Amino acid sequence: MNFQVVETVISKHSLIIPFITKDLEKKLIVLIEQFALPPALLSDFKAGADEVIALYTHTHATIEKIILLGLGESFSAQSLQKSMRLLVNKQKEKLGQNVVIDLGKIYPQDAATNEDEISKCVESCVSGALLATYNIGKFKTKDNPPSSFPENYTFVLPKNLHETAQDAIRKGEILASTQQHIFDLVNLPVNHLNSLQLAEFAENAGKEYNFSVRVLHLEEIKNLGMGGLIAINQGSDTPATFIIMEYKPVTDKPLKKIGLVGKGVTFDTGGISIKDSDGMWQMKCDMAGAATVIGTVEAVARLQLPVHLIGIVPSTDNMINGKAICPGDIVHTYSGLTIEIEDTDAEGRVILADGLAYLHKNFEPDVMIDLATLTGACVVSLGYHAAGLFTHNDELAAQLSKAGEQTNERVWRLPLWDDYDKYIKSDMGDVKNFGGRPAGAITAAKFLEKFVNKHTAWAHLDIAGVAFGDSAFSNARSATGYGLRLLVAYIENGIKSSV
Repeated sequence: MNFQVVETVISKHSLIIPFITKDLEKKLIVLIEQFALPPALLSDFKAGADEVIALYTHTHATIEKIILLGLGESFSAQSLQKSMRLLVNKQKEKLGQNVVIDLGKIYPQDAATNEDEISKCVESCVSGALLATYNIGKFKTKDNPPSSFPENYTFVLPKNLHETAQDAIRKGEILASTQQHIFDLVNLPVNHLNSLQLAEFAENAGKEYNFSVRVLHLEEIKNLGMGGLIAINQGSDTPATFIIMEYKPVTDKPLKKIGLVGKGVTFDTGGISIKDSDGMWQMKCDMAGAATVIGTVEAVARLQLPVHLIGIVPSTDNMINGKAICPGDIVHTYSGLTIEIEDTDAEGRVILADGLAYLHKNFEPDVMIDLATLTGACVVSLGYHAAGLFTHNDELAAQLSKAGEQTNERVWRLPLWDDYDKYIKSDMGDVKNFGGRPAGAITAAKFLEKFVNKHTAWAHLDIAGVAFGDSAFSNARSATGYGLRLLVAYIENGIKSSV
């Protein structure tokens, strides 16, 4: 796909015009007069979310078709991206090869001089159009005809906004392509993506996008004493990996150091505490936190943001054989703390314990954030519309909440009170890995808290309900790419506030 910005369009094209419901009648009257469209349009088009009406016109030299796209009551970058993705995906073969997008009906009248508003609109359209092309059916064997997506997208804007729009195009392209990489990682089954292949993907991304990647393999993991990761990997035929990514631009200016840790369980049977078979196929998504961390490092490197970013991914599957970890076992972790295993299906927090402790000890970041599809309890609490946010740091909570609202990758803060410690108190070890059904998301977060060495700016994001879900673009549940845009927005906001 090609995206460009011009002052005037002279070639034949389809015209997409997004609308919000505010002042809709006035805007439609102008449109009807401008293109000699039927007056019935005033009653036919309500600009509801994702509403589409296609109209043909014979009165204009270059416009062959006009597509009205509804966004709902108010403009947001997320609604525009979502609606554009749906439109391009569902109407791709009806749009033609050349598409012009008219943004003048959705942003405020003074936005012609508001670079931020224009940037958000352009980036959203670019991301939506590119995400529409994602093909989940990578293993289909039928000889289906290739989809015909529009090739050229054009934004018509004044010359003084062209540089802003070009920057937004570049950002939209980077975020959308990175998000598609995350889709691939999370959607792939374990026979196509195990811990070794996940590490290889990270290594290739580092080479292509200029960030460093070091992969620790099983012997080195053992030598370092990462007993949590080793314990969960015991039942697997595929050795664990521990992925360390680092992006640090060359500059004389001081850089904020942010550390990310992602749960990389490539498939979770539950181990000896085995899961029900119903829906177990979805457990290929249990490395969504890892995929988001890898994707975030990739995107930040491609955007060349002035930040020192570290990404840590402990990775294994959670399988069952004669060597698999048992309930009641005691595990010695990298931090020195011991874990009593009460439930082998609470495995993600056990490998994250080593990841968090390693990050803190070896990098001493200013901020630590981990992401994990950690608990069904978080889904019970928040459903499929927000991740659980756990932190003692009010400022960090506010920053992540703000980024979540900006990107529609929302978070909701839950408590980390010490009252919950009693649920994970172990008689045999320092802590046990399961605190029972009550407050399951909270006790999981309290477990992780033991391994950050009282870091004052640590946050845990439980993404179990938002990383893999229902979609208009697949028949079954599939990857959402949750967390990439949230973390990039959080990092960008921090950079802006420090200037």
